[in-house]
Amino acid sequence: MKISIITVCYNSAKTIEKTFQSVASQTYQNIEYIVIDGKSTDDTLQIANKYQEVISNIVSEKDKGLYDAMNKGIALATGDIVGILNSDDVFNDETVLEDVAKFHNQNNVDASVGNIIQFNNEGKTVRKYSAKNWNPEKLKIGFMPAHPAIFFKRDLFTKFGSYHLDFIIGADYELITRFFLKHNISWKFSNITTTAMLVGGVSSSGFSSYKIVSREIAKALERNQIVFNNTKIKLRGFWKIVGFLNKA
Repeated sequence: MKISIITVCYNSAKTIEKTFQSVASQTYQNIEYIVIDGKSTDDTLQIANKYQEVISNIVSEKDKGLYDAMNKGIALATGDIVGILNSDDVFNDETVLEDVAKFHNQNNVDASVGNIIQFNNEGKTVRKYSAKNWNPEKLKIGFMPAHPAIFFKRDLFTKFGSYHLDFIIGADYELITRFFLKHNISWKFSNITTTAMLVGGVSSSGFSSYKIVSREIAKALERNQIVFNNTKIKLRGFWKIVGFLNKA
């Protein structure tokens, strides 16, 4: 089983070497590693050149943003399954892809959904985000699993399309909604902690993005003809706090 991993980057010299190293350290051998660079002006490409034995395909050209770059990577991918590794993230350990391959070999599903941990700039783990209690119905109230913890069969993108570019920060939510709710793909919780993510991703930068995310969640659900309660989406932050307190 070939696994395609896609990393999208732009001026990522401060963090991307650790990302490359985490791919290089994987015990699994059948990896296709695709890097889509947005024409970086820092040392990103020079760092990438040090990992030519790890990187299967690298493209450096202007793009229309994060999701356009992801679509370019998906179009180049030839693996059986596809995963995303952001340019400031790393695999949680060296056996992640071996574990993912084993899981997909043992379970005939369209997608596996796992866990991630988040760390701060000092390298301290500040949160574990598990999909253990997630199911697709929760998309209707604003909850999705961590994007890098999902591994999809590649042919899903051919059948159902890639990321829609008219979203600012919610194209991953729309794609997950389209795949899991509209097309009812088969999936299973893997319980694999796939990724260690740096806190502060494109859609997790606090209240400044909360309204935008809420609008884009509603837009994603509407586009896929999913019935939902917009008030519950706007109050998703409250329900997260309640869930956290219930676990405490």
